[in-house]
Amino acid sequence: MSDFKGRHFGGKIVLRAVRWYCRYGVSYRELDQMMAERGVSIDHSTIYRWVQRCAPEIEKRLRWHWRRPCSGSWRVGETYVKVRRRWSYL
Repeated sequence: MSDFKGRHFGGKIVLRAVRWYCRYGVSYRELDQMMAERGVSIDHSTIYRWVQRCAPEIEKRLRWHWRRPCSGSWRVGETYVKVRRRWSYL
């Protein structure tokens, strides 16, 4: 949370707003209203600036989660498989 040191809003509020915008695709004005319902008064242009600044960094930090193994080989550990509702030996 040191990236948000000295900011008006805390890091949890910023990250929550950016995550909601990126994950659910709501508009900035709808997100402004959603945060107001939770007691946080934020202008939609502020949320826009947060998304522009924080979304690429969040994506970069989470990218390792999205990677898949690059190997094209795989192994079968089971010798029995179900074919047409019957178990068959490989």
